[in-house]
Amino acid sequence: MGEMLLEDFPVIVELPVVWGDMDALQHINNVVYFRYFENARVAYFERIRIWEFMEKTGIGPILASIQCRFRAPLTYPDVISVGARVSDIGQDRFTMKYSVASRRLATIAAEGEGVLVTYDYRNKLKVSMPAELKRSILDIEAESP
Repeated sequence: MGEMLLEDFPVIVELPVVWGDMDALQHINNVVYFRYFENARVAYFERIRIWEFMEKTGIGPILASIQCRFRAPLTYPDVISVGARVSDIGQDRFTMKYSVASRRLATIAAEGEGVLVTYDYRNKLKVSMPAELKRSILDIEAESP
């Protein structure tokens, strides 16, 4: 069911909702959603082989900002699917969209967006997006319907 709700996302990870992530109000605490986004972001980065690219060039993404819109409270037990996709590519940054689908609720529980800047970790400065990195992102996004 989660994959159907996330059909526009080329990268989807499935995660269990963990009992210990619930708070005193008996739903998943808001900060946990940013970890869900991170899991999907890392899976996306693995698909574009970012770690190899960073080792070779010293250039990679750095998170500049992130936000979340909560739509339905998640609770234990549940399994979620978290989608990640790039919606916009600029000269030195790209925007990644996230969506969290609940299997139990059969709906989208949260949506988010992060801005990632291309960063030269060796020289500690923002740089233009390398053509190879942009091409890798566009190739992944082309797989999405």
